[in-house]
Formats: sequence, structure tokens, C-alpha cells
Amino acid sequence: MRTVDLIIDDIGTLVTLAGPPGPRSGAELGTVRSVPGAAIAIQDGEVVAAGPRREIVDRYRARRVHDAQGRLALPGFVDAHTHLVYARERIEEWEMRLAGADYVQIAEQGGGIRASVRQLRAASHAELLAGALARLDRMLASGTTTVEIKSGYGLSLEHERKSLEVIAALDRAHPIHCVPTFLGAHEVPDEYRHDRAGYVRLVIDQMLPALAPLARFCDVFCEAHVFDVAQARAILLAGRRHGLLPKLHADELAPTGGAELAAELGATSADHLVAVSEEGIRRLAAAGVIAVLLPGTCYFLRLGRRAPARAMVEAGVALALATDSNPGTSPTTSMPLVMSLACQELGLRPAEALVAATVNAACAIGEGARRGSLEPGKRADVLLCDAEDWRALPYHFGTNLVAQVFIGGELVWDEGRRVQPAGSTP
Repeated sequence: MRTVDLIIDDIGTLVTLAGPPGPRSGAELGTVRSVPGAAIAIQDGEVVAAGPRREIVDRYRARRVHDAQGRLALPGFVDAHTHLVYARERIEEWEMRLAGADYVQIAEQGGGIRASVRQLRAASHAELLAGALARLDRMLASGTTTVEIKSGYGLSLEHERKSLEVIAALDRAHPIHCVPTFLGAHEVPDEYRHDRAGYVRLVIDQMLPALAPLARFCDVFCEAHVFDVAQARAILLAGRRHGLLPKLHADELAPTGGAELAAELGATSADHLVAVSEEGIRRLAAAGVIAVLLPGTCYFLRLGRRAPARAMVEAGVALALATDSNPGTSPTTSMPLVMSLACQELGLRPAEALVAATVNAACAIGEGARRGSLEPGKRADVLLCDAEDWRALPYHFGTNLVAQVFIGGELVWDEGRRVQPAGSTP
């Protein structure tokens, strides 16, 4: 009998999402199997075995046993697209939209991303870190265990560096694993409003060489009022020369060719895709680019249209989900709420939403080999939920059913509070 660090025992229902490596599409996207009466064996922060309780307790002896008390267990959620580092929220813009203003009108008046840029530039590293840590706690409470975080509210070498350094500090200070993305091409800052080409040169010639070591991905907001396809291509190719994998904000407000560019470059993901063309969908499927859908943004912007998720599924595109958590257009931190919106608004089946929020979301940020499912060799990021059926999480929209969260085999959230992992220094 092998001795392991921990056994999570007496699980009422276990969802491992074990399956083929890589992102899932087609029938695999909608495949979820449950194991009643289960347990998980964990060693060195990784899953050793997960399955029927009798098989686990007969094969493993544990130094510690955690009683799941009959709760549902499933992998931690992976939030594949966020903008968590910012100085303050833009509540006044929400009121403006309720009164009839749209996204582009607000941006042209100096609001939107440009407002967040002015605020972040005025904030200290400590202020940004404190605000983002509080947001990560809210994410942890609803079951997020891995998150991608973009820069993009600095838009200068100094302040993009500050943002990426805050993301690195978050990864050290908080149990949630944080994956950094450089998004210097998020908007054109005020000082370059009449020299967009000059700002593109700044990103390529100065920001990327200096900041690439602080990020894993390079992203661009490819849209008519921000950066066109040619500019996005030049930035992403420069990012690749510095070792950064390409991502793309694509076709959010209009079909600008962003999806086609993502396919051309073999991007890890194309995100938003509300206005993606049929040709764009076909090319994403052929190139194996993951589509990260952000239904919270469509809801909060009151766009009146949604990403064509069912058409993407039928075309064989691998879908992921994310909150797009940010100060102006999607302030939510809840992946279960996003799953519910994906089912209600995008037409995803519950199983498709769950795979998109775990396995595929992990692949969309380069973490698919380590996170997103509970199978041997992957990190033991486990949610214990007050539910008998995993479908209850998106079904009970706006209700948090997550009771306890383990990250790397350590209990880090317990009944409404963050706890210090055993053996760590406070």
C-alpha cells in the first residue's frame, strides 16, 4: 500500500474530466462523466489517483485525510481572459450605457480603456496589488484556481512594466496561479491619439524587447477603432520573435478579420468573437485555435448580440470560457455565473460549459498539461461544492455553491474565508 500526503475522502460525486490531452471539441466538448462515492489521492501537490472510494482507500494510505462530507468534487475553474490589475471601477460608464451611450462613443469621449490608463498611471504598485488581491479572493471564493491576467492599462513602457510586475507579485502572494499576458496594444494612449503608427512602433521597438521576459503571451485588441489587422499582425509577429505566444481580441464589435488573423498566425486563442464571420469560424477550426468566449461582456455591454457558439461547436472549434473581469465592461469574478450565461445566452449545453471552463480554458493559457482536470500528474486543484449534481453550479445562477477549495493539494478556501496552507509562513 502506497503512502500519500492526502486523501480527500467521502466525496458524494466526483467529476474528474479525465480524457484525451489537449483542447476538446465536437462530442468530446460535451462529455462529462460522474463517479459516485469517490476519493482523490494526492502527493506533492499532484493527483495520484481519482475514482471510486473503495479503489483509492484499498491502494493508498494517507498522512492526512480530508472528509468531503458527501460533497460534489470537480476541478478548479480556469479563467482564461481577465484584466484584473486596475486602479478603480468605471461605474459611471455603466450608467452612461444605461442611458443609451455605446462603447465606442464612451471611448471617443476619453472614457473606457483610456480612463483606466489615466487611473493606473496615477496609482502605486502597492495600491494596484492590494486591489487585485481582493479580486483574486473573490475569484477563489467561487472556485477559480488559475487565472490569466493581462496588462494593458499602462500603455507606456514604465506603466506596462508596473502592471506586469504586479501580476508577478500576485502569483507569489496568492494561491491562485496567475498567467501573465502583455497587452500593450490594448488602446492608443492619449499622447499618441494622432500618431497611431508611432505608438505601434513604440510597442514593437521598446516595450516588447524590455517586457517580454515578464509575460507568456502577447495580445492585441484588433478592432476598427483601435488596431487594424496589419498593425495587429506586426505586433504579434514581433512578440513571437521575443518568445511570446500570440493571442487576439478578435471581432468583438465588428467582423474585422481578427479570427482569420488568429488562424493565420496559429494563435493560442482568439477571444470575444461576437461578430466573427463564417469564414473566420472555419479557419479557427482548421488551425486549431481555441475560441475564448466572454458572455459576461455581451451581457454587461448590452450588445444585443452574442458569439455564435453553436455554429462554432458544429464547425469543430474548441471553446473556452472566461469572465473578462475588468473595471468597465465585465466586472464579474464568477466563473459559475459565466457558465450559466453561456448556457442561457450562447446556447451551450451544461457539459460543454463545464469543459470550456476547465480543460479548454487551461489549454487556452498554456496550462492544459498541468491543470483543468483531476487525473494523475496534474495539479490537485479541487473544488468541494454543496451540490449533488455538477449541473447545479450554472443552474443556480448568482448563488455560490463552492464550499472548499484546494490548490496544489492544500486547502486554501474554507466556508467563506481564505486559509493559510498547512506548513506555510503567514
